[in-house]
Amino acid sequence: MRVAIAGGHGKIALRLTRLLRERGDQVRSLIRDPAQEDDVRQAGGEPVLCDLEAAGVEQVADAIDAADAVVFAAGAGPGSGPARKDTMDYGGAAKLIGAARERGIRRYLMVSAMGADPAREGDETFAAYVRAKGRADAELEASGLHHTIVRPGGLTDGPGTGRVRIGDHVGRGQVSRDDVAAVLLACLDDDSTIGRTFELVSGDVPIEDTLRAL
Repeated sequence: MRVAIAGGHGKIALRLTRLLRERGDQVRSLIRDPAQEDDVRQAGGEPVLCDLEAAGVEQVADAIDAADAVVFAAGAGPGSGPARKDTMDYGGAAKLIGAARERGIRRYLMVSAMGADPAREGDETFAAYVRAKGRADAELEASGLHHTIVRPGGLTDGPGTGRVRIGDHVGRGQVSRDDVAAVLLACLDDDSTIGRTFELVSGDVPIEDTLRAL
């Protein structure tokens, strides 16, 4: 499988890249900073310079090339203001939707956020963040692409357990980035997750079993 990951230097993206390469898949990692190239290569990905905020849809389409699936794991990141939440967390995801359509790529995985809501009111940064994520999710759901939207709880850097809780509403909780990457990998292999939006936190059920229970 050939997978293009937007936000390829992110913590979840690098973990997913390693998992994909370990089983022989090819990964194109979209990054905007040349200084990140070595980290991507060490994880097993092919770094592709593409600034999602500055690039047009055609440039993003060139960056993802002939992938079988795309993953949006990019974001404005902590410390950024409301404006960047809109241009990256929403705008970057929307450009990737357009690029996937242009290239005829049907499979699209979105790393979203628990509480994502396009109607969220407020000018503070967190409200702008969940609103941007919600807008991106809504646009993907309406796109006709074979999408899966994953909304993790609080992210940690602890080791993954391979056991999670997944559902429409699972309540507050945390989940390791290792396990988020493992869930994304499982979703790429499981067509029953197409068209699904779900929350994700740590739990007691193996990933494959809880996905089958959706």
